[in-house]
Amino acid sequence: MAGQLAAVIGTGQTDHTAKRLDVSMAGLCREAVDRALADANVDWPDIDAVVVGKAPDMFEGVMMPELFLADALGANGKPLLRVHTAGSVGGSTANVAASLVQGGVHKRVLAIAFEKQSESNAMWALSIPTPFVMPVHAGAGGYFAPHVRSYIRRSGAPTHVGAMVAAKDRRNGALNPHAHLKQPDITVESVQASKMLWDPIRYDETCPSSDGACAVVIADSSTAGEGAAWITATAMRTEPTTFAGRDQVNPQAGRDAAAALWRRAGISDPLAEVDVAEIYVPFSWFEPMWLENLGFMPLGEGWKLTESGETEIGGTLPVNPSGGVLSSNPIGASGMIRFAEAAMQVMHRAGAHQVPDARTAMGHAYGGGSQYFAMWTVSSIKPS
Repeated sequence: MAGQLAAVIGTGQTDHTAKRLDVSMAGLCREAVDRALADANVDWPDIDAVVVGKAPDMFEGVMMPELFLADALGANGKPLLRVHTAGSVGGSTANVAASLVQGGVHKRVLAIAFEKQSESNAMWALSIPTPFVMPVHAGAGGYFAPHVRSYIRRSGAPTHVGAMVAAKDRRNGALNPHAHLKQPDITVESVQASKMLWDPIRYDETCPSSDGACAVVIADSSTAGEGAAWITATAMRTEPTTFAGRDQVNPQAGRDAAAALWRRAGISDPLAEVDVAEIYVPFSWFEPMWLENLGFMPLGEGWKLTESGETEIGGTLPVNPSGGVLSSNPIGASGMIRFAEAAMQVMHRAGAHQVPDARTAMGHAYGGGSQYFAMWTVSSIKPS
């Protein structure tokens, strides 16, 4: 692996909920940052640079919030970068922070991502007509439902698979003290009985709207001690939202990013070599879709891994033991939560949703119309 080694030495999250009326955006971010610094056992003078990410500014109606957040994030007198890649931004922000350490620019970098959806409305922001782009007018669910229908038609997946994912992730979320939705008694049958929102996506198969923040502290090998999550590979890819022949069920950018990730991590068989995956699943059917896109399963067979129960905690590939995006969705932070949760697993700091003996984990995020992808792999073993 070229350049300096980089490792996650601390993570911090807020408790994700529908409305955090007790704090401002700055207070929300500071809560996650303070927890990350404490987890890393470092203080503000130890941080060399800050990287902040969030989803589109229109989601809260505050343009360039990084400017007024600089003081709360301890960035005065330090380099401050803003990252924006739609819903994947939390993952992209972590990758940018990692690159600053891997490139030898800084020894310790703080990455923070957040969303305070209660101060605006993401569904509205995703539905207004915008000049020169394809109209959506139906929010994320309306946009992605046809892709889900296409996946079901192509793969021949039975219709209960989406409900299985939703029930699994919500049960996992009940084990996570930070999760927005905690439904330990949810069942496949109760999910199937919930209201249809965008055929075939039901109410209980879709993500909530959350306020929340997540932060990670990334350090080089000279300052990372025992118990760190070593970043063994990162990858980011993009593609245009619309072009002739674009496959929105199995996007090329996702395939390319995953191939680059496995190559850089030295992984030839992801299903056998990855112990846990935190995958960005805002609608339940995206679990089998992304299992194929990421190379865990052959095309048309991702649903078989889910249906067999092998994506449960204790299965061949536990997917989203934290509860995933289906349990907490502060959009700008959701990708970083996936990355942080992957790190927590290999650091063995995941508490009640810890996967036993996890050594290698993957964090994944996607955004926009499935055209932005960010991923990383982390390991409990320091690369040689």
